[in-house]
Amino acid sequence: MSLVSTIEWTDSTWNPVTGCTKTSPGCKHCYAETFAERFRGVVGHPYEQGFDLRLWPDRLELPSKWKNPRRIFVNSMSDLFHERVSDEYILRVFEVMIKADHHIFQVLTKRSARLKEWTRRHFRAINQPDDGRRVLPTHIWLGVSVENQKYVKRVRDLQAVPARVRFISVEPLLDNVRMAPAHLRRIHWVIVGGESGPKARPMKEQWVRNIQTACQENNVPFFFKQWGAFDINGKRVGKKLAGRELSGRTWDQMPVILSSEVI
Repeated sequence: MSLVSTIEWTDSTWNPVTGCTKTSPGCKHCYAETFAERFRGVVGHPYEQGFDLRLWPDRLELPSKWKNPRRIFVNSMSDLFHERVSDEYILRVFEVMIKADHHIFQVLTKRSARLKEWTRRHFRAINQPDDGRRVLPTHIWLGVSVENQKYVKRVRDLQAVPARVRFISVEPLLDNVRMAPAHLRRIHWVIVGGESGPKARPMKEQWVRNIQTACQENNVPFFFKQWGAFDINGKRVGKKLAGRELSGRTWDQMPVILSSEVI
């Protein structure tokens, strides 16, 4: 939990769930797991249980108490759509987000199939007839993580989600992910970043440029988060020295909020 986050594309983090389990290659060197496991067994610490999954109902109302508007990354230390988080608890988290509409909430998952199934059960697209389901408000952004070409399939699930802001986080970028125009249709933001940490895997400059070009050609805002442990030339220098410039500038584009969206 942090009122001021060091993650470049958000302002704060909110963790009504902590802990997770690995589901794909992007999880291999999970920063959240590394951090949490340092405190396993420390009595009274929030991560006394390490990275084992834990629900925190007492944290649910925190965003409502934060008066200044901010972008809030939901579950930076977990995955809200983990199979052990109940449908009912996910709904409680969404109810808080709906109520605290002075913030922007950024929900990111690798479990795209459940994201699609759960959201379609509870919400409808703005252009669909009123059938008792609500329309998801524009201040709740839903996204999926994609680390290599195999998991671009998660984007198809995201595109079917009745959200009005959908985003893709390609971090850590582990190979040459090819984003065709069909993948970027109904997508409002793409984040790209390299892996950091002592066991980081390198990211090639051309991989980044390919995604940036695809975004530009399809009018999708592009955010370049970091090179990670390796610089643009592939030399391990550490995250700070590697920086986050591409073509001599930083790329900090953000989504354009739409008043309507056709699913």
